[in-house]
Amino acid sequence: MMNFQTTLTTSSLVLTECAISERLRRDEGVRLHPTLFNTPLIYDSNGRKKLAEIYLQYRDIAAQASLPILLCAPTWRVDRTRLAEAGFDESLLTDAVSFMREIQAKRVDSQSAVYVGGLIGPKNDCYKPDESLNADAAEKYHGWQIDRLAAAGIDCIVAQTIPAVSEALGMARALSSCGIPALISFVINSKARILDSTPLLDAINHIDSQVKNPPLGYMVNCVYPTFIRAQEQEPELFQRLIGIQANSSSLDHSQLDGAAILHQDDLQHWGENMLQLNRKFGVKILGGCCGTDGYYLRYLTEHINAR
Repeated sequence: MMNFQTTLTTSSLVLTECAISERLRRDEGVRLHPTLFNTPLIYDSNGRKKLAEIYLQYRDIAAQASLPILLCAPTWRVDRTRLAEAGFDESLLTDAVSFMREIQAKRVDSQSAVYVGGLIGPKNDCYKPDESLNADAAEKYHGWQIDRLAAAGIDCIVAQTIPAVSEALGMARALSSCGIPALISFVINSKARILDSTPLLDAINHIDSQVKNPPLGYMVNCVYPTFIRAQEQEPELFQRLIGIQANSSSLDHSQLDGAAILHQDDLQHWGENMLQLNRKFGVKILGGCCGTDGYYLRYLTEHINAR
């Protein structure tokens, strides 16, 4: 199997997962941890089964379409501080990666590679950029988790739902020296600005210019696909913006955060906007975020060749 970086270079489309913890949150038979979310479910027989079912659903959709897929271990914001406060140690990170390797081994298909990623997230609220760390603090804070994910042998590290350039820069510094391919994924608003008000291209150029080994590329997540405003962007953006995990709803974050009701726009509208990002602008990594499930991923695979 090719490594993740080579696959990303040679493939026109790489799938990634749709919602995981957000789906589990709406399952009455599952109780998420208050700070570690879905990660401790790997130690619970029912929770482990539910997690595996969701991951394997996404994996099977990729296999049916003969497409590679990046599936990320449930390690988002499982950092040293939260682990200690919750009474866990760093073995939770290693065990989460081992769980994903089991998922990988259950469905081996030479035409559809599975890559195991490790997630990291912002220290504080992903929708409140004023709570973000500065670059120096972020490099130190996130370096601990990055080092342990790298040691666990993941294929890629994804820094996800980042609301400010300062914290993303510190993450990029720590990722630069870890020896593992990395992606940084921002939360943006409907004007294609990161939540700290920085235009997307400016943020990417700033980080690339400040880091010795920049990330493989950048993504956005927890946004609707139209938020990128692709038609208005400089072509330069899409040399580095290579992925999106999109919400099912076009509502903004203040309307969606903690919503009791599942908000979903028209699936076809979501899907066609996603596919346009791939076909016209070369955004290679496509997946879903809040409100999405297997139906959304399958729409992409069933319509990718339609024109």
